[in-house]
Amino acid sequence: MAERPSQKRRLPDPNVPVEGRVPPHNLDAERGLMASILIDGGDTLQVCLQERISAEHFFSPAHQDIFRAAVTLSQRNVGIDEITLAEELRAGGRLESVGGPAYINELSSLVATTANARHWMVIVREKYFLRQLIATSTATVEKAHAHAEGIDRLLEDVEQAFFRISESRIADSVQPVDKSVGDAMELVGRIMSDRNAAQGLRTGFDKLDELTFGFQPGQMVVVAARPGMGKTSIALNFIEAALFPKGGNPPARILLFSLEMPSRELALRLLCSRARVNLTKLRSAYPDPQAQRDLAEAAMEYKGRPLLIDDNGGQNILEIRAKCRRAHARQPLDMIVIDYIQLINGLDPSLPREQQIAEVSRSIKAMAKEFDVPVVALAQLNRKSEDEGRQPRMSDLRESGSIEQDADIVLLISRASAADRKSLEADQEVPGSNGMLPRELIVAKNRNGPTDDILLLFNPSLTRFETPAPGHAHPPQ
Repeated sequence: MAERPSQKRRLPDPNVPVEGRVPPHNLDAERGLMASILIDGGDTLQVCLQERISAEHFFSPAHQDIFRAAVTLSQRNVGIDEITLAEELRAGGRLESVGGPAYINELSSLVATTANARHWMVIVREKYFLRQLIATSTATVEKAHAHAEGIDRLLEDVEQAFFRISESRIADSVQPVDKSVGDAMELVGRIMSDRNAAQGLRTGFDKLDELTFGFQPGQMVVVAARPGMGKTSIALNFIEAALFPKGGNPPARILLFSLEMPSRELALRLLCSRARVNLTKLRSAYPDPQAQRDLAEAAMEYKGRPLLIDDNGGQNILEIRAKCRRAHARQPLDMIVIDYIQLINGLDPSLPREQQIAEVSRSIKAMAKEFDVPVVALAQLNRKSEDEGRQPRMSDLRESGSIEQDADIVLLISRASAADRKSLEADQEVPGSNGMLPRELIVAKNRNGPTDDILLLFNPSLTRFETPAPGHAHPPQ
């Protein structure tokens, strides 16, 4: 009777060459990480341990031994430098095999700073997991050809092997409840110190700030409407409010992706809106001296404000995310604006458009959490609400139902109700019939607060939204 295979199965050695090919590795990144551990006395080592980097992550056997020796010194609370590390390796009989004291000294002088240590750590991790995948896949092929075991056991072994790789790849993001509670109490303290203050980025509309407490870090905010209803205009209002905050707060750093409109057109809209200069007349006639002065003043106000604009069309979500990551690394962002979701290219054109948009939506929400900033994403609504003569609903979001699931806040812009339009036209103090278009800002979803309808006035000549007189505010629902 054949001997029953052991219940505990080990992964194949990922550092063993497969079919004569050298497994993926990067010795320069390994040396850089080793050098960083020596330079900062072990701080880089603690980061490696927090990220679950072990000796097996290194391709070079010498680097594996050096890392193990550094871990041993750290566990004994012994400072890590060339002398202590060499002595620890000598005590274990490994000093000469790693290259002797000369190699340890060479490592310590390899780099001048540990600034890139995390980048080197990422490279070492990626190469290790690639080697694991190759080794496990090769072993799976060999077992499948041999077929010495039942298919159920083979599938179970393969599933467990790949699960272990996936499990070890995922960094531990679990934190004790004490930290979450502490963060919550800090927020309570801020609210109690100023109950009327928005805790996130102000939107420029007091009623919206009351409902949402401002746009919060990590939130995905969707602003949706039919074409021509003012999606881009209200997004520019949000940007202006964040760039020119009240109360002496510093301006927010914002990255705007305009997939449809050139950056110069956006800048012109921002200037005209800020200066309150009629954009239509500016295009058709030479501006009067006062308008010129107002535009020049607005340009000076915007000068130096931390607004970044990317107007490259035809981008996919990975390109957008990579640009956000680079900008955030240079200087942390406070808000990201995307105009608009349906113009983002899918990663797999063969998939139905609904699935492509669903993938984009999930990635936008992941971006908000990764960079810990609100991401304001504009979106198109389908024609259903117009055809049925009703106010829009979240289900009218074009091409995907997943947007409403991923979003924390959904704002829908529509024409105001007949009652509101009649009320505005009757009030001579509010120029409702003098180029100002009544609009309903429907807070259709608010994950952390109430929903409501907010009456606004859209001024297309200034490409901005205004708040009507207080008497026209909607009563609480």
